[in-house]
Amino acid sequence: MINYFIRRLLMVIPTFIGVTFIVFTITRFAPGGPVEMAILKYRQMQFQSEGGSTIGSGGTAISEEMVEKLKRIYGFDKPFYISYLLWLWKVVRFDLGESYTYSRPVWDVIRERFPISLRFGITGFLLSYLVCIPLGILKAIKHKSFFDFISSAIVFIGYAIPGWVAGIVLLVLFGGGSFLNIFPLGGIHSLDYENLTLIGKIWDNIHHMILPVFCYTLGSFATLTILMKNSLIENLAQDYVRTAFAKGLSERTVILKHVLRNSLIPIATGLGGVFSIILSGSFLIEKVFNIHGFGMLGYNSILDRDYPVMLGILVFSSVLYMIGNIFSDFLYCIIDPRIRLD
Repeated sequence: MINYFIRRLLMVIPTFIGVTFIVFTITRFAPGGPVEMAILKYRQMQFQSEGGSTIGSGGTAISEEMVEKLKRIYGFDKPFYISYLLWLWKVVRFDLGESYTYSRPVWDVIRERFPISLRFGITGFLLSYLVCIPLGILKAIKHKSFFDFISSAIVFIGYAIPGWVAGIVLLVLFGGGSFLNIFPLGGIHSLDYENLTLIGKIWDNIHHMILPVFCYTLGSFATLTILMKNSLIENLAQDYVRTAFAKGLSERTVILKHVLRNSLIPIATGLGGVFSIILSGSFLIEKVFNIHGFGMLGYNSILDRDYPVMLGILVFSSVLYMIGNIFSDFLYCIIDPRIRLD
């Protein structure tokens, strides 16, 4: 088993290179890159300085020398594979480059967003498992009952609605726009946050987190609940469960001591996501709630063609997801000692 995990860890390297090479290559050939955007801004500035009368004429032309200079500035003056190797060498030395938009090291920009995304990610992750596992168990015990029918309807409705759509609906209903004024429209705290007491600050943070965290967990809520229910029902039909009941054990004892552990194995798949919870916030959800976390950073970097930030987020996400998958395999072995990974 140790050899298995060593092989999985070694596979991280070629997988990382493959993923980053593909994305890096796409950024080099995608239209509307930073060089094109810089040329467009230059032409717009020239057009405005000339009173807007020479657009499309020779007055808005840009020399080849300036184009080559822009390519050198943005690192587009070399073949893409050479640029990729240079970028990869910098990543190995923990240098993600400098953001085109913020004119700062990408590490610094990402480090600022880290606590925000971590807060929402951990909260959503814990709530998903704390609610879904007991609910899935209860639905399995009360299978085909009225409670099971009603809860399934609610779960599937929640699953069918994208988190960012639910965010817009919740803001309309409870954000003080057209109906109730219960929750803030967005952000992570109020404008007078610094003047609040400690209790006031804690409540202010919770107040701003309720709607976004609800939207974060909406999709995983349905998946985890149904997965837990189906896994428990499947295990309740096994021979060892009938044997346990035949011995006179109570339903509570059978479920908690004999069935629950085996039923948690599929759930363990998602636990590997604990390494990527800092990235679990949806781009669009953070945009809807004006949360300046990784999601908003990634969203803006795509719009601004800020390739160093995009690739920096890719480095984070790819490494964390791969380590998370390995962690899930490790949890399989912890939960069920019968599993042997070779």
